[in-house]
Amino acid sequence: MIERIYPNDTPKPRGPYSPAVRAGDFIYVSGQGPINPETNEFSYGDIQHETRVTLNNVKRILEAAGASLSDVVKCAVFLRDGRDFDQMNVVYAEFFGDTRPARTTVEAKFANPLMKVEIDCVAYKPAS
Repeated sequence: MIERIYPNDTPKPRGPYSPAVRAGDFIYVSGQGPINPETNEFSYGDIQHETRVTLNNVKRILEAAGASLSDVVKCAVFLRDGRDFDQMNVVYAEFFGDTRPARTTVEAKFANPLMKVEIDCVAYKPAS
């Protein structure tokens, strides 16, 4: 079973992709950035602000798929500036606490040069 997930209260995709796809017991969340879901506009700020907005978007998408952050098994974090790692990590720890999914963090160049962070993830949540 493959299900494409388009939650109402999350940013609308800016391209031809699904915000999330459930494939069996796995949920794949597309890369999310600091976009305000109410306005569908970027919410720029320091790295902690952008990380918080981004992870709230990830959380909403997971909830729409019947999962939570505690079901996440793998994250990929992309930073415009690797020097933001420590401050991003403070907010990341607030969201994931002791669940600590596997993670990769890399410095990347974004199509939107003002954006500081993008995060995608994979969650495991057996379908009901």
